[in-house]
Amino acid sequence: MMTFERGNPMPFGATVKSDGINFAVFSRNATKVKLLFFENPNDDHPSSVFEFDPGENRTGDVWHVFVRNAKNGTLYLYQTEGKVNPYEGFRFDNNALLIDPYARALTHSSLFDSFEKDYCSRFPKCIAAKDDFDWQGDKPLNYPLNDCIIYEGHLKGLTASEGGGTYKDIISKIPYFQELGITSIEFLPIQEFDESENFRVNPKTGEKLCNYWGYSTVNFFAPKASFAGDKSPLGAVREFKELVRELHKAKIEVILDIVFNHTAEGNEHGRTFSFRGFDNRIYYMLMPDNLRYYQNFSGCGNTLNCNHPILRNFVLDCLCYWVTEMHVDGFRFDLGSVLGRDQKGNLLENPPVLEQIAEHPVLRNTKIIAEAWDANGAYQVGSFPGGRWAEWNDRFRDTVRLFWRGDEYFANQMATRMTGSSDLYLNTGRKPYHSINFITSHDGFTLNDLVSYNEKHNEENGENNRDGSNNNCSSNYGFEGPTSNSKIENLRIRQIKNFMLSLLVAEGTPMFTAGDEFRRTQNGNNNAYCQDNPTSWIDWSLKEQNREIFDFVKKAIALRKRHWVFRRREFFSGKDMDGNLIADIEWFDELGRKPDWDMQNQFLAYRIDGNDREEHVTENDNDFYIMLNASPHDITVKLPAPQQGRRWVRVADTSIPYPEDFMDEGNEEVLNVQTLYILPSRSMAVLMGK
Repeated sequence: MMTFERGNPMPFGATVKSDGINFAVFSRNATKVKLLFFENPNDDHPSSVFEFDPGENRTGDVWHVFVRNAKNGTLYLYQTEGKVNPYEGFRFDNNALLIDPYARALTHSSLFDSFEKDYCSRFPKCIAAKDDFDWQGDKPLNYPLNDCIIYEGHLKGLTASEGGGTYKDIISKIPYFQELGITSIEFLPIQEFDESENFRVNPKTGEKLCNYWGYSTVNFFAPKASFAGDKSPLGAVREFKELVRELHKAKIEVILDIVFNHTAEGNEHGRTFSFRGFDNRIYYMLMPDNLRYYQNFSGCGNTLNCNHPILRNFVLDCLCYWVTEMHVDGFRFDLGSVLGRDQKGNLLENPPVLEQIAEHPVLRNTKIIAEAWDANGAYQVGSFPGGRWAEWNDRFRDTVRLFWRGDEYFANQMATRMTGSSDLYLNTGRKPYHSINFITSHDGFTLNDLVSYNEKHNEENGENNRDGSNNNCSSNYGFEGPTSNSKIENLRIRQIKNFMLSLLVAEGTPMFTAGDEFRRTQNGNNNAYCQDNPTSWIDWSLKEQNREIFDFVKKAIALRKRHWVFRRREFFSGKDMDGNLIADIEWFDELGRKPDWDMQNQFLAYRIDGNDREEHVTENDNDFYIMLNASPHDITVKLPAPQQGRRWVRVADTSIPYPEDFMDEGNEEVLNVQTLYILPSRSMAVLMGK
């Protein structure tokens, strides 16, 4: 039989002990707090209710109780009462069921379906969770960023086409990840969200659409229950831990996309089910002149008040939980600039929460990657505050797309992007690896679609093709969508290789989207956030169908991992650092001269000196000569002389038919003519001094 004692105000959440469970929750302005217990996930009514005594069970703003004899796996929710005046920012609702913001797990059910149907029985219940998982000595890998190759994918979508879609199913793909050569997987949000939040329908099929991507968090501590094959109360927690452990055994990191900028509670017309019901005025940014309305820097209806001290602690507690209890290696912060705003919405020069994340002793080796903008005009790529933050570099994305599309006079910018974007990161004391280089991500065209469509085709999203970006910097090269025209197809294949090779030899940290290595398509949909179907799922048959692309990408990854010159920790100086009369990097035009950057158009060539090694490197590397020709014409390139005792050998040339397009290690082709190289239109070549 459960008995109720005073309990402790810290830590927040439900803390399972051998003789019971301590519950603690924050609410400054509630006048009454109730703790509801349930026997089963689908119960219509609580089995018992405890009402907190403000004199006995409250310390400051924390309501707490120790429930003796409560067991691990106990199901619970909260209810609160307080002032109801939206114009003053108070939205207490004594009828609303509330999810504990610190809940470690939720039962598998649909929050938004519960609002439309049988409310209580379908409402997810919090699970008081303590899981004695056998980590077998595992700990986060925490690779240096400059050594990482990040693979971004949707956890369910990686295996759904094969009847999977769970944490456990990802384990079966580990041999594939190892074959490809990636070091790190970045999962789209796996913190609890609700697919049923989207009420639109596909106008072509009439089927209900969903919230597939998951950028609308319901609970930040709980791994998504529907992603678990094990449907027992703590199945998702155990299954996620098993996935992390097995990925780590395979030397693959786990990075989580996390969405601290807003929650699924929406705007003033939204639903109350967690933060809003505990203290709306503290958890959210409200309009200063009318507290009824929410500031909307996220574009999703509300904005979390991340630099309020309560929210700062919440964010740090959450991150530390995922690192210490779940062993993850890093985080990508969606719309990270929101975390740089003060409680009135102004951008701060030194935002406390961003500095605390960067300097927190537990998180010190954890990767922190910002999407350095938000939905209300903030754009901080190159200037994201808080110290050691890395950033998604959309300038790399756009420049590489425009250069290879053949737009004129992007060579200068392309040179800067290929060498780590020093214009963005050098003056702020950061390094090339702080630039997360990408050409595609979940948000936008796949790489195949980037070379197959001039326009987005989002009609099946149910928004009349209004959603998604119109600025794709893409080209279909003569026909919109799939084609049997061999000339167009060959050019598309070449351009895909150009993009991937550029990404993988550029200084910085490369990231690419799952399936781009074998031409995954979304049929021109550049905003497939609502498509939980083959449009978004990985079709693994494409690996063999497009083996040419897969092999090319695999070899490009292996090249990067073998040669530290592509993984520099410092920017190039442009000077001779080792006395061999060759600068660490030298630029050339097609005639072998120093380029006139004002006139340099659709061609780039540069030599990297492998002798100019960095302090952490113990051995010299090979020299490399890299040529990029985005023009419509073939170019005869005059080559610089290789270093004494070496010859130029061809490693890769995207214009040469498969399988000679990328030579195996040790079988590189020695150039018959060491002074000239014919580089065909829209192609890229990598030579090595050997």
